[in-house]
Amino acid sequence: QVQLVESGGGLVQPGGSLRLSCAASGNIFRNNVMGWYRQAPGRQRELVGSITSSGITNYADSVKGRFTISRDSAKNTVILQMNRLKPDDTTVYYCKYNDWGPSDYWGQGTQVTVSS
Repeated sequence: QVQLVESGGGLVQPGGSLRLSCAASGNIFRNNVMGWYRQAPGRQRELVGSITSSGITNYADSVKGRFTISRDSAKNTVILQMNRLKPDDTTVYYCKYNDWGPSDYWGQGTQVTVSS
């Protein structure tokens, strides 16, 4: 089992920045991928950004150039730095862990609200 604890959501004005953090604990495999997803009401959960244990990143087109994902493998932590936030970025963000096996592990979600 893997447990994920997220932090860093909140309210920010358009054009502002937020930093989301996700700490993983439990049965962590060295070779894994962690990422951030978001889900608006009535819509499917979508990838925001992901990073492998070797540092390979992947981003949704809608956030490229604005968001940056990074990780501290020693601490099993992944960070999503979100800059130039837009109202369309408002939703719940979820952290995910997968060690290339059949199971995905999800965090509880953190609300991001971009509004003036």
